[in-house]
Amino acid sequence: MAEIRPFRCIRPAGEAASKVAALPYDVYSRQEAKKEVEKNPMSFLAVDRAETQFSDDVDLHEPKVYEKARELLEKWQEEGILYEDPAECYYLYELTMNGRSQAGIVACASVDDYVNGVIKKHENTREDKEQDRICHVDVTGAHTGPIFLAYRSDQELNQIIDEVRSQETLYDFTAEDGVRHRVWKVDDEKAGKAGVDTETGTETEQAGEVREDNRTSRIYKRFKAMEAIYIADGHHRAASAVKVGLKRRDERSGCTGQEPFNFFLSVLFPDDQLLIMPYNRVVKDLNGWSAEAFLEKVKDRFIVKECVKAERNGANLVGDRGTGDKKNESACQPKERHHMGMYLKGQWYELKVKQESIVKDPVKGLDVSILQDILLEPVLGIQDPRTDERIQFVGGIRGLSELERLVDEGKGAVAFAMYPTSVQELFSVADAGLLMPPKSTWFEPKLRSGLFIHKL
Repeated sequence: MAEIRPFRCIRPAGEAASKVAALPYDVYSRQEAKKEVEKNPMSFLAVDRAETQFSDDVDLHEPKVYEKARELLEKWQEEGILYEDPAECYYLYELTMNGRSQAGIVACASVDDYVNGVIKKHENTREDKEQDRICHVDVTGAHTGPIFLAYRSDQELNQIIDEVRSQETLYDFTAEDGVRHRVWKVDDEKAGKAGVDTETGTETEQAGEVREDNRTSRIYKRFKAMEAIYIADGHHRAASAVKVGLKRRDERSGCTGQEPFNFFLSVLFPDDQLLIMPYNRVVKDLNGWSAEAFLEKVKDRFIVKECVKAERNGANLVGDRGTGDKKNESACQPKERHHMGMYLKGQWYELKVKQESIVKDPVKGLDVSILQDILLEPVLGIQDPRTDERIQFVGGIRGLSELERLVDEGKGAVAFAMYPTSVQELFSVADAGLLMPPKSTWFEPKLRSGLFIHKL
């Protein structure tokens, strides 16, 4: 049973939202983040990546960096850039990219649900990346970036989402990358003042009476009935938030389990609204093979066909950061599962997985696993893609032209275009208690940080 709570949100004041909202901290390099903050000092990257406030010789993990993040967060509240809503509530967050929308419920998820496996993961995390966010959350005393969660679509929640979307927005702006962001507060004014008692977890009115028609109560009950919630994106942020919560429990006596640090900031989307893009691969060298010899090795393992480069006349292709740029793409963009594209010496090839390499195992049957197991490891020598510096991962949002560029410029010897992992494959892996290979999924559009902040 999933415990998904309303919360007292710290959020931007009015029109400041469009300036504050920032892409997640981990999509930028240090220099990229610094340039963004120099361009827009109100970008939430100033808080999420507080090393932007220091010279490049300052280690980004120094205590003063995290203290600066806390200082900025408090300063922005004092200046009225951010303010705290007076009551606990849910919010609705809709993102629209290239004409396609997805709407999720902003809430706080339970640390215990993560620990007990109600909130399921599909990726491993790295301790060094966790430690950075642990320090950030602990020092700022806040969750500043939401975890992207998914649930199996629910008819009643869909109805509530439609009801809320018919109301006036809190925020409505289009970011530089063309993604439109709209936010609503789940307002129970017309349905009474009932909410969720944070001490008992029960739905109550001010006088203690349960109101069945209250949206807050309905949302709480629907999630309470769910046996599983899934992490779509943000595994490191989730793990870090949980570890801070458990640390604070250990440091305090008499905890009730209802303290804010027992819950972490999330946005929950129905599975049928999600878009997973491929996570493509580029390998720097051919492990000593000539291009001709390597191609023969590929033909031993796949059904191989040359592809003809084609103009996609008028096609609305996804370019850098979802702008929808119209570009020349290969006719070999994978169109179905167990098909891949390969770019080698200026030529695209279609690779079709042979039947004997297809297995029913939820992890081994993934296309990213098949590529790793039958080609990247035995032929190209990529033993551990998590640590091997010879392999680079390129989000599908960049398009096939980015793969071509990297190979044509000599930054890679061969590139592989993948067919995207499906949401149902993700659920199957998580339900089995297994983990996907690294960089198996790329979700778009990205949730913005700074629109919702949860104070511990």
